[in-house]
Amino acid sequence: MSAIPSLKLNTGALIPAIGLGAATGFTPEDIAGSKDWILGALKQVGYRHVDTAMMYGTEAAVGGAVRESGIPREEIFVTSKAPWHHMEYIPRSFNESLSNLGFDYLDLYMLHWPQTVKYPGGYDAPKDLPSILTQLKTVEKPSLNDNWAELEKIYATGKAKAIGVSNFSIKTLEQLFETAKIVPAVNQIELHPYLAQTELVEYCKSNGIVVVAYSPSGHDTVRGDPLIIELAVKYKVSPTQIILAWHVARGVVAVPHSQDPVLQKENISLPPLSAEDVAKITGLDRGQRIVSKLGPDGTLFGWTKEQLGW
Repeated sequence: MSAIPSLKLNTGALIPAIGLGAATGFTPEDIAGSKDWILGALKQVGYRHVDTAMMYGTEAAVGGAVRESGIPREEIFVTSKAPWHHMEYIPRSFNESLSNLGFDYLDLYMLHWPQTVKYPGGYDAPKDLPSILTQLKTVEKPSLNDNWAELEKIYATGKAKAIGVSNFSIKTLEQLFETAKIVPAVNQIELHPYLAQTELVEYCKSNGIVVVAYSPSGHDTVRGDPLIIELAVKYKVSPTQIILAWHVARGVVAVPHSQDPVLQKENISLPPLSAEDVAKITGLDRGQRIVSKLGPDGTLFGWTKEQLGW
């Protein structure tokens, strides 16, 4: 098995190519129990990159796990994100994330989505949020350009060592570039063999942006593909390990989620794939979104496919 590499961001910082995705179920029980498996991943398994977000509800658990691990803070790359409903409150949202984590800085802070959605009550989420998600509408202001300018201000303070975006397309990145003073360090997107996004990956690389894959294994839908299973047998590893090795071979960072220490270990123990096998896996692409999909009304968090640039 090959050692997990790190990729250099446009800031000069290094980001481990495999991180621990700290999204979990959104029940109080799920969130309350998350510190233990994050701590185990850091202390017992050896992870040095954790990806969280205010919307996940796990920032406090991540911060607690980092402190209890005994590992120096500067040795762990931690990311978080500004929610799409906090865009007009970005400084407040960022400071709340730092408070939740108990940190004085973040290694990477991202815009979670390009669009802005306003809650009826302002900053705080409505208690009936799940039932009204499809009723929420986006607003023109603040725009993604306005929001990026706020992240640039945060970067200037040194409290975010790098800033980036998530769920951006070539279209929305080009819109951002119209006013941006700083090129995003990363673009975190849904990415797996059924959604290879080759054009977007190459576009990001050509602009000095590291691509980060969420839902990187594509869940059982992709893990059960005959080619993936065939390669897992060939390399004597699991289907997930084959897919994660494919990401690493493409120069993409992946943040798989697992609470199981055995699976966590597998996710950072990856075989080197031949160029031929990497190409075969890329050939599975069918433009199929598994996680971030349009709803019955043809929108996702208020934006159409055209607005999202898909």
